[in-house]
Amino acid sequence: MKYKSIAIDGPAGSGKSLMARMLSEQKGYTYLDTGAMYRTVALKAIRSGIDTLDGEKIAELIKNINFKLVIKDNKQYNYLDNRCVDGLIRTNQVSKGASDVSKFPPVRLFLVEMQRQVAKEHNVVMEGRDIGTYVLPDADYKFFLTASNEVRAKRRLLQMQQEGKTVTYEEVLADIIYRDKQDSERDFAPLKKADDAIEIDTSKMGIDEVFATLSGYINGK
Repeated sequence: MKYKSIAIDGPAGSGKSLMARMLSEQKGYTYLDTGAMYRTVALKAIRSGIDTLDGEKIAELIKNINFKLVIKDNKQYNYLDNRCVDGLIRTNQVSKGASDVSKFPPVRLFLVEMQRQVAKEHNVVMEGRDIGTYVLPDADYKFFLTASNEVRAKRRLLQMQQEGKTVTYEEVLADIIYRDKQDSERDFAPLKKADDAIEIDTSKMGIDEVFATLSGYINGK
């Protein structure tokens, strides 16, 4: 049996996580947030006192990391050292660290293998930065979501405030700009629109409008 796959790529704050969740619920697919996996690796590095820009130490860390990806009821749970860390990986520090560690090939190769395995065993909506270009180049549907820096920063700020985190707009904007630069300029599997992906600028679109646009392409309306 060949499972179906939907790839959604784009920079931080473009709306890809929310759209992936909504589409997975509509289609009954497994939603895989690949960014959460990189965040989990970054959290391990931070806890271990390792500089997330130190490629050699990160490469050693990934060889021995106790990271388990659990899919239950089409939802993803990230376990680090036998504990679910989903509630601990959404800080600015971990966000920056995730962008740092993602540029190292040993990390990407380790996590991409896990991601592809999920796609072999489930119908998936997978979102990240290199899904359509590298992780799932043969995905049934490919989308690339984008938005202006300012709009993305406002969205992320609101999200973090709703989660009870204390952070300023300036901090969030700086984090987004930093991550965009890191993700776009890395040598291995950078943030990039696949040639056959449908690009959607969500800057002036509401949630329902973006969702309707994606659903229209997938459902042929």
